[in-house]
Amino acid sequence: QVQLVESGGGLVQAGGSLRLSCAASGRTFSRHTMGWFRQGPGKEREFVATISWSGGRTFYADSVKGRFTISRDNAKKTVYLEMNSLTPEDTAVYYCAATTATYASATSYRSDYDYWGQGTQVTVSS
Repeated sequence: QVQLVESGGGLVQAGGSLRLSCAASGRTFSRHTMGWFRQGPGKEREFVATISWSGGRTFYADSVKGRFTISRDNAKKTVYLEMNSLTPEDTAVYYCAATTATYASATSYRSDYDYWGQGTQVTVSS
């Protein structure tokens, strides 16, 4: 079992930056691939970024590539999402998630994730 709590959201102007954190509890965090997803107003929840359980592999949605960076600290049981050059289109509730399976490959599929946080709101003003 993995419990997840996101933090770091807020209101930022376009062009600004935010760093989201996701703190995990449970003994198996270091064995789970982690992902960030987001859900904008009136939109489906969409994939943002993922990092493998070892931290050795990451990949991103095209819409955030080059602007967002995912990282993890297994000793602190925390995954991060560094977001730069934010635009109003990045406004959404951001969720972190852990894969159902341990030692899974990095994945963008929602169905591969069974553990979710409650989300943190990011609002980017123009």
